[in-house]
Amino acid sequence: MRAFAEQVFASETKDEDVRDEISMFDVAEDCPIMHQELALHLQEDEDVEKRKKRHQRSRTMAVPVACTSHSSLAPVVELEVDTPTYLEVPDFQRVAIIGDYASGVTMDDFELSCKGIYRAMTIREKYMRLAFQRFPNTTSQYLREIEGEPYKPEDQVQPEFTRPPKNGEDPFDTSTLPKNLGYEARMKDGVIYVYKDKAAADKHQPHKLPCPDYDTFIDDMNFLIALIAQGPTKTYTHRRLKFIMSKFNVHEMLNEMEEMKELKLNPHRDFYNCRKVDTHIHAAACMNQKHLLRFIKRSYRVDADRVVHNMKGKDMTLKEVFQSLNLHPYDLTVDSLDVHAGRQTFQRFDKFNAKYNPVGASELRDLYMKTENHINGEYFATIIKEVASDLEDAKYQYAEPRLSIYGCNPSEWTKLSGWFVRHRVFSPNFKWMIQVPRIYDIFRAKNFIPHFGKMLENIFLPVFQATIDPHSNPELSIFLQHVTGFDSVDDESKHSGHMFCSKSPKPEEWDIPKNPSYTYYIYYMYANIAMLNQLRRERGMNTFLFRPHCGEAGAVTHLLAAFMTADNISHGLNLKKSPVLQYLYFLGQIPIAMSPLSNNSLFLEYAKNPLLEFHKKGLEPLMEEYAIAAQVFKLSTCDMCEISRNSVLQSALSDEEKTCFLGSHYLKEGPEGNDIRKTNVAQIRMAYRYETLCYELNLIKEGVKSE
Repeated sequence: MRAFAEQVFASETKDEDVRDEISMFDVAEDCPIMHQELALHLQEDEDVEKRKKRHQRSRTMAVPVACTSHSSLAPVVELEVDTPTYLEVPDFQRVAIIGDYASGVTMDDFELSCKGIYRAMTIREKYMRLAFQRFPNTTSQYLREIEGEPYKPEDQVQPEFTRPPKNGEDPFDTSTLPKNLGYEARMKDGVIYVYKDKAAADKHQPHKLPCPDYDTFIDDMNFLIALIAQGPTKTYTHRRLKFIMSKFNVHEMLNEMEEMKELKLNPHRDFYNCRKVDTHIHAAACMNQKHLLRFIKRSYRVDADRVVHNMKGKDMTLKEVFQSLNLHPYDLTVDSLDVHAGRQTFQRFDKFNAKYNPVGASELRDLYMKTENHINGEYFATIIKEVASDLEDAKYQYAEPRLSIYGCNPSEWTKLSGWFVRHRVFSPNFKWMIQVPRIYDIFRAKNFIPHFGKMLENIFLPVFQATIDPHSNPELSIFLQHVTGFDSVDDESKHSGHMFCSKSPKPEEWDIPKNPSYTYYIYYMYANIAMLNQLRRERGMNTFLFRPHCGEAGAVTHLLAAFMTADNISHGLNLKKSPVLQYLYFLGQIPIAMSPLSNNSLFLEYAKNPLLEFHKKGLEPLMEEYAIAAQVFKLSTCDMCEISRNSVLQSALSDEEKTCFLGSHYLKEGPEGNDIRKTNVAQIRMAYRYETLCYELNLIKEGVKSE
């Protein structure tokens, strides 16, 4: 398995110019199995017998139908001319295929594909549970059915988020912090372990917290690499995805008017007063360019003579800073500020990052968009609080801005949390995330850190220590209550040439000035987050999600690593290159925060963005640019409200907030979990999504249990 995985990795990382027209992970629009080949398969006696048996069992295929009852499994009805209706969902026209529903692939290929997909889903479920991340109940129910085990709702895990403060409560109150456990935290082989005391740490006798097993993870990863390159599985999933998209088009054609009728009868609620969350935003880019320009001019009017910068040991006032740049704020315009990505940044990640420097001056970035500077990040905090105030006034919009921890120094957490508490950068409309740039190579080249393990230690050890003894660093402990997850960011198109495997050096041994692979980063971030969540859950604290940037560029193996470890991802463009992964993301209902405008400036033209395709297939796409997408992709009101609802579900809003915004049963799937009065999503649409997912899962169940 490992040898095959290495071959696949080598094939995937070949130079683009010499790659075959159809790559190992891609599928042509026409049928991957030629018609003559298929005809030969169908003539085999054994295969014909299997098809006859299956056809007898599936003459009227049992299809789950969305229901609002409280039973553990959806009822199953036989498809007849008169389909049943249910109380809270209007009757609508369903699209169904009667007969041999595995047609298009041979029975052997169908069974082989289903078994591989089943194992892949159990792999994801295992790693989600280990880190207290989300896994869909419906998929879990079908997996238990396949295994012949009873489904236990209490076995499902959910992340813990800090509830919003009630009236009169101080979000920075340290009096409720728990006491010191007296544990010891140390890193070994790139993962922080918790010990009862120093003596146990010296003997490496860790506190009994479940943790990911390195060798098992490698085996699971190699299996998935082989699966996404497996011909029969690529063919099967490609056909299923085409069917699902065609099915949605027919559903829309038949039921669009009925969905609109539901929305018209829904009082008060429309797209503009549905809750929506920008799940993919960087704190340094949370303001628009006009807002930044206004703030720069205002700060100059008020603070021109204030010392704000130190250059080579010399204090400089704001006026002197602008004079050194040969600028005057009065002359600045949106165009001269030049912080908007355009055509010149396409396929140029370096130029894209340079847009964070106003007027191309790093001094202004340090002054206005950094938490660490001569004025302790005061201007940056003020801008963020102004953005938060605008969101609070808008009432229905929320955001999840990212702040950076680099891992260059262990004091980064103390400085960042000090900035957060000192300036009281809190808003009920903001949920904070930590982004970790993958720039170990830069730090190592400058000799800031001795090896990759030290970078991981600087990122995670302070958080473990604040979890064990919150009073040792109360500002960090308070800040962590408002942090909801970790992100991994950088240019994915940069290739390291290293394949993560059992022979990979441990982080403490990785001392070369070369960046580890994307999967290497992802595994060690996930492993530490899983361990941290186990400890924080034991202490009754909030937990963290892992939500990396993934699939914007680079190899599709990035998406495979995220499938195993991430609660949800940002971008996901490269899913269009792998039908197997795309189908797995659909079955796992993994949310994808898509950013068509950002991609348009960097990697992919807007019109070619797969957002609409993913939406039709039910891959839970999300995006922050509703108005433009609605025009370009011709999205209906129901489409827009469904994407808004998905953004709230994917977000790290607390259980109380989601109950208020989505309804008291939001954790249930299908129409039973949708309160149209709050979400403005038609129950017909929710029923369609639920039944489509159940249909596909039922196929997997039949394929696995057919023997």
